[in-house]
Amino acid sequence: MSNPQSSQTKSEAARRSSRQESHFNQARSSIRRAVSGYSPKIRAALRSEMETLTNSLQKLDQGVIRIAAFGLVSRGKSAVLNALLGQKILQTGPLHGVTQWPRSVRWTPDSGGKVQVELIDTPGLDEIEGQARAKMAQEVARQADLILFVVAGDITRTEYQALCELRQAQKPIILVFNKIDLYPDQDRQAIYQNLQQLGAGSSGGRRLQQLLSPDEIVMVAAEPAAVQVRVEWPDGKVSYEWESPSAQIDELKEKILAILNREGRSLLALNALVQAREAETAMASKILTLRNTDAEKLIWQFTKYKALAVALNPIAVLDILGGTIADLALIRELARLYNLPMTSYEAGKLLKTILLSAGGLLLGELGSSLLLGFGKSAAAVAGGENPTNFTAYGGAAIAQAGVAGYGAYAVGRAAQIYLEQGCTWGQLGPNTVIQEILTQVEPSTILYRLRQELQQ
Repeated sequence: MSNPQSSQTKSEAARRSSRQESHFNQARSSIRRAVSGYSPKIRAALRSEMETLTNSLQKLDQGVIRIAAFGLVSRGKSAVLNALLGQKILQTGPLHGVTQWPRSVRWTPDSGGKVQVELIDTPGLDEIEGQARAKMAQEVARQADLILFVVAGDITRTEYQALCELRQAQKPIILVFNKIDLYPDQDRQAIYQNLQQLGAGSSGGRRLQQLLSPDEIVMVAAEPAAVQVRVEWPDGKVSYEWESPSAQIDELKEKILAILNREGRSLLALNALVQAREAETAMASKILTLRNTDAEKLIWQFTKYKALAVALNPIAVLDILGGTIADLALIRELARLYNLPMTSYEAGKLLKTILLSAGGLLLGELGSSLLLGFGKSAAAVAGGENPTNFTAYGGAAIAQAGVAGYGAYAVGRAAQIYLEQGCTWGQLGPNTVIQEILTQVEPSTILYRLRQELQQ
């Protein structure tokens, strides 16, 4: 007989794998749309951003998870990565600053999944100064999918500040307490409480509760100190020798494998989408700067045409319909001016978003326009040769034209703000796909604590 609990576990694993594949495919479709959605002229002008999009797509195609190790000097970052690899590939030594620049090495863990891993070793955060250190850390953290922050002994305020800075990269972090053989009294809760005390009274302490829990703290001894052992020989002689114990790395390896199996492909997808979102936003911002004057003229042109058309049209319902068509046309023309991708579906969705996000203001103007339209229609029907009715028609038409013109201008300005974000809220836009993925992550995953940061 089959074990019901075993069957349930397999079913849950299959469901989790299917969800990860869905996230992965959504991300790939989104970035492919972004890469192909721009004209050759725009691609040539914004080569750096297009290269970022292309690299994000290539990373997904390769399926490589990047895990970067950070920490201060002499905390054993290289030793931790060597212990994971099972062999001494990265140089270690008693001198400070053995690692002078980021190095990467491929790791093939027994994860049972499709994800490959690249381990990245970095210099100590306190051995390179100022802007160079910040730039190196920021770039490596941006490329990483998972961060290992290695500490040893009592955590210093410098380490806490470095941890807060790395957390701004919006990546999951595992705090690795190394050299546990030298600090046997340390445990996860004590380390966590120490971090809480360092962050007391600051916003960093609050973020710690959201993005780092005791479950994300692991204890290792990557390169245990040699111990002296007593050796008794057959002839009765006794000697003393130094032996190096085996690395205590299983806890970290199991934690990493659990994350890779449970959410590795989703991590990969989200990181690629975040980079794509940044690239598209930067592209749109540059395009907007170049075309800002023409955009202002276009918005005012549509504002005048819409106001005039609404004022002259005597049928109320057609006023609203024509005004909506004009707003949609304005959005499409703005996108065309900026040479940014915008489908009819996205234009309609954007107009709806603008109307709702205006706090009811534009919807109120829409209602006012409808009432004025009916008043104008009634005046037109009853007009005849009565000058009073013509005056009423003219007053209603002018008032409705003002409302319509205001609405057109507001829609145009709101559409500009949207386009500054690179059309990332379209049907397959990075923001849309990021939101869809984050609504599906399980509460017990490391991604769940990142939702608030990634949704901003």
